[in-house]
Amino acid sequence: MKVTAKICGLKDAASLDAALAGGAGMVGFVFFPPSPRSLPAGKAAALMARVPAGVDRVAVLVDPDDALLDELVARTPVEILQLHGRESPERAAAIAARTGRRVMKAVKVKDAADLDGAAVYEPVVDHLLFDAWPPSRDGALPGGNGEPFDWPLLAGRRFGRPWLLSGGLTAENVASAVAASGAAGVDVSSGVERSPGVKDPARIAAFLDACAAL
Repeated sequence: MKVTAKICGLKDAASLDAALAGGAGMVGFVFFPPSPRSLPAGKAAALMARVPAGVDRVAVLVDPDDALLDELVARTPVEILQLHGRESPERAAAIAARTGRRVMKAVKVKDAADLDGAAVYEPVVDHLLFDAWPPSRDGALPGGNGEPFDWPLLAGRRFGRPWLLSGGLTAENVASAVAASGAAGVDVSSGVERSPGVKDPARIAAFLDACAAL
């Protein structure tokens, strides 16, 4: 697959198996109780154990405290910690040092100035993810809202870390999104669901098929 695809917010074996069968390069598990996709560490660990080598296991976190970080590292084989809150560069660096795991920082985008804000994270994280601001900047869910942003804002931009495009992606528009943004990686959650928090294996398969065709 030329474009790396991350299927995020997985909660059950059927949707995880669809992601793996379709060639996802990353699979994401949410640890944020307000989200309908949130999982306890024990259940996430059982799902992560099904993931073969070569597919990155990602924990999606929102301003996590040290206790949660320690629990995840102790109980799950997580490889990447995706920070989707208001974590500062200093906090991101501290999380990487504490856990020994790769860190991905989500950067919320509405305009070009938001993209400029990624620069302060480049020295301290391993990956970047560009997502839309939620409908309200104080919304309860900082991600997984099915909201796109102006993808051409990313066209021609160069960053010091690998990055993924997120926000409002579906099987029907992912080709256009990649063409407009130049993304080498994409992240989907609500776009492969039948209802909030409930993944549809058929939609996962269709999304990954669309990525494989790029």
